[in-house]
Amino acid sequence: MSPAPRVRRLGPAAPTTAPAPPPRSESPFERSNLRTQVKEVILRRIVSGEYPPGARLIETRIAQELGVSQAPVREALRDLEQLGCIVHEPYRGCSVRAFSATEHMEAFPVRAALEALACRLAADVIGDHELAALEHELETMRDAARRGDGADQSLANARFHATIVRAARNPTLERVWTMLEPYSRTYIFVSRPAVDLVALSERHAPVLDALRERDGERAAAAMTEHLMQAADVIRPLADPADEVPVAAGDDS
Repeated sequence: MSPAPRVRRLGPAAPTTAPAPPPRSESPFERSNLRTQVKEVILRRIVSGEYPPGARLIETRIAQELGVSQAPVREALRDLEQLGCIVHEPYRGCSVRAFSATEHMEAFPVRAALEALACRLAADVIGDHELAALEHELETMRDAARRGDGADQSLANARFHATIVRAARNPTLERVWTMLEPYSRTYIFVSRPAVDLVALSERHAPVLDALRERDGERAAAAMTEHLMQAADVIRPLADPADEVPVAAGDDS
């Protein structure tokens, strides 16, 4: 009888792909709404400058960093493309879009009209928890301004405005306003060299005071004045002959 063939013992099979890096501080996510949470992480990175204008956003890499599958990342990138924060090019994928000062100037009066309406609607129905949230965001803005932290100030700034829009209880208004979200998240980085962060934070106080008193007209007037003053800060940058693209940062 022929001897049985010798069996060659092999070590562990080598991995076919590199192991995913450990999840970043944004993980773990709640599994119920991954798409929205991933979108907010990417938006925060754009706001902070971690993803500068022109930076490529690689779906697989982001998914590995966040410890999620590619599906919610793909959906989040699609949402951000619809908002105008990123652009998709054939054979190149997604990259961070640059915004111009002129685009911001065009958006400010539209934002002012929508957010003034939100103030009028919110004044009658806003809850104590929402007023407390606005107070918290205002204090966060003040603290960040004292530290000279434009990124933290601008994030709290955006949350302040979004809270009022949601408090209006009008899904159509919120949906339209969301289309302008990229512009609300770029103002501070356009004007940072000239802006007084402390004064910028304090411009929100009259809006909050009026909402506490359920005075919709006064809140609307304060919001309109605040946003149009913010527009005045970047107006000098809106000269087409001297226009420069800017990163998506945050609002007024």
